Amino acid sequence: MTRTILITGATAGFGRAAAERFATAGWQVVACGRRAERLQALAAALGERVHACAFDIRDADAMQAALDALPGAFRDIDVLVNNAGLALGTAPAQQASLAQWRQMIDTNVTALATLTHVLLPTLIARRGAVLNVSSIAGSYPYPGGNVYGGTKAFVTQFSLGLRADLHGTGVRVTSIEPGLAETEFTLVRTGGDQAASDALYRGAAPITADDIAETLWWVANLPPHLNINRLEVMPVSQSFAGFQVHRAG
Repeated sequence: MTRTILITGATAGFGRAAAERFATAGWQVVACGRRAERLQALAAALGERVHACAFDIRDADAMQAALDALPGAFRDIDVLVNNAGLALGTAPAQQASLAQWRQMIDTNVTALATLTHVLLPTLIARRGAVLNVSSIAGSYPYPGGNVYGGTKAFVTQFSLGLRADLHGTGVRVTSIEPGLAETEFTLVRTGGDQAASDALYRGAAPITADDIAETLWWVANLPPHLNINRLEVMPVSQSFAGFQVHRAG
């Protein structure tokens, strides 16, 4: 039986790699993102198993219209991958941009919850799965993480709440929480500062997009009686930081 997966943020990074991994393995893939030209290129490269679905995930009306327009072969969604998200800015809270805070909340929290709510009836009917891409930033704070870390803490806790609410439906829910990963993440966060991105990842052997795509593949293909509640993934080069201590004088 052919299975269908909907992946948000499929134009780059984890989302694109996951779309490639699932499509090449024979799944139907609904690839969602803002950048239509990238989605079209992805669909052209992967063939008829991929349906490009271009919309801004923060626009609930556009999201619903795109879902309503799905071709019949792509409507029976078995797995939702809530991958779209971003971090903006590295400033401490007292110097941060409120507009950037709101954009992170709108994308990482509100849009994720909205799409999940829309698709839950289908996922319940299909006894499917929700795979939410969170972050270790939701568990371990760091200077400048402020609202980004808060949004990812929401994703992790929302996943656990969904798991409780969906008890008995057969729907699986997983929070996947990557650490240091080299994608477009830091370029977006720093407004395109390639030097900052290079410096962050240099010599660190970070997680790759393909690593997370393979993780998503593994979770999605587990036997239906197994649920991975939370999966925290770090590169070997990364571990836990110490506490900060400010000393007067």
